[in-house]
Amino acid sequence: MSMPDGALTRTPVSEARARLASSSFLLVDVELPDVGQLGVGLPEREADRSGGQPLAHQLGLEAADLAWLGREGESVRAEFRGDSATFVVPAIDGGEVVHVHLVVTETYLVTVHRGAARLVRSLVERFPSERPADSVAMLFLLLDEALETYRGAAVQALLDVEDLEDEMFRRRQPEQVYRLARLRRTAARLHHTLLPYHRVTEETVTRRMMSGSFPEERQRLVREYERTARLVLADIESLQEATRRAFGTYSSLVSGDQNGVINRLAIVSTIFLPLTFLTGFFGMNFAYLTNELESGAVFWLLAVGLQVAFLAVALYVLHRTGIWRRLQDDDGEGDDE
Repeated sequence: MSMPDGALTRTPVSEARARLASSSFLLVDVELPDVGQLGVGLPEREADRSGGQPLAHQLGLEAADLAWLGREGESVRAEFRGDSATFVVPAIDGGEVVHVHLVVTETYLVTVHRGAARLVRSLVERFPSERPADSVAMLFLLLDEALETYRGAAVQALLDVEDLEDEMFRRRQPEQVYRLARLRRTAARLHHTLLPYHRVTEETVTRRMMSGSFPEERQRLVREYERTARLVLADIESLQEATRRAFGTYSSLVSGDQNGVINRLAIVSTIFLPLTFLTGFFGMNFAYLTNELESGAVFWLLAVGLQVAFLAVALYVLHRTGIWRRLQDDDGEGDDE
């Protein structure tokens, strides 16, 4: 894309190289294949001509320290190299973490990524309204877009956690634990991929800002970027805290259900333990029980009457203390849910 008029053209690598050498303000976006080696995504004749050369060499970027450009598995990066800067920027695309490689100078910005990247498309869509003054301003637009992908993912996951927590209060289900675990893993992945990049970028950019040659306008861009980065990290930390709280809520609900079951078992035990004692006592083969308690009236009085009397006393105590009513209220709330 030629700037500032914003003319967008698709060209082979050879023409992109020529434009990099002559244009005063240019965005070059290189889309590599998702799998395979560099050059596989080029037309077959271009791959043959490249002879397996590094992408930086194909674009005419002859710096020896750019051999990593476009290589899979590169870690986050933020480095100033005299009149240029290089970055490996993480972003969220379709729920997955992707890395965009950047090389920026005063005259051009080169972006390299594998597969289609929404990040670059979003950057291009902002040009009519933002109209960046130079390639550095264009760089900070792209860095902001990368942070916005993290913010969008964090906010969406946070809303999912809140909806899930609301579902728990209405009706607790075992699969909610697995959904919570996935959301917690999402929060961990966002934090794990963004925090190292933020630290590297903050250290490098802050050190660059301390030099007297850094213009005031660019210092403003850096301050805005750092503020946005801190806000995004705060959103991710809020998501992590929300997932921990949701797990605590689920555990509390489980504990409440278990306490209700234990209370019911305690009531049943309170009622039937004395009955079990009476049954065991009168089942013993004592001489007094076998020789003296021979009439039917005595049998019904001791064997049945005592049990009925004790049940009546136990139910009266449960009613007077309100325990039975509280258990009924708990059951009613569970039915309403």
